[in-house]
Amino acid sequence: MTEPLTLAEIETLARTAHKDQTDKAGRPYAEHLQAVAEGVRARGGDPDQIAAAWLHDAIEDAALSEQWLTEAALSSRTKAIVRAVTKHKGEPPEAYAARILTTPGALLVKEADLAHNADPSRLAMLEAPTRNRLTEKYARMRRLLDLNSGPATP
Repeated sequence: MTEPLTLAEIETLARTAHKDQTDKAGRPYAEHLQAVAEGVRARGGDPDQIAAAWLHDAIEDAALSEQWLTEAALSSRTKAIVRAVTKHKGEPPEAYAARILTTPGALLVKEADLAHNADPSRLAMLEAPTRNRLTEKYARMRRLLDLNSGPATP
């Protein structure tokens, strides 16, 4: 059996896979991945969840393939979390939220993702219509995931 990838290897792999991508504000996408991984760590996430945080957008953004994920030297739990937080084109938010809620470990990763996405300093860099649309989108997902019991933490 192949040795599982280390967190350092997963970070390098994720940074390389997303190297040509930027976020909506034009920042290197790896900054978002790092913030989500740090958010998971700060929330008490375990290595499987931190690994999934680094990879949380890789399949959705086509930075890596589903076949790569299937064959990767990752724990089955990390793979399940990545699959749970990967939104499918045309998928209703309710179905997406239900999958996250029924996959052990996925909610913490999505919470860290939403916290960084909804960070006011990040949103402030966007034009008002985009900022308003995304603010509502993230708030709706927080409601669907029942994450509104406290303030979002970056």
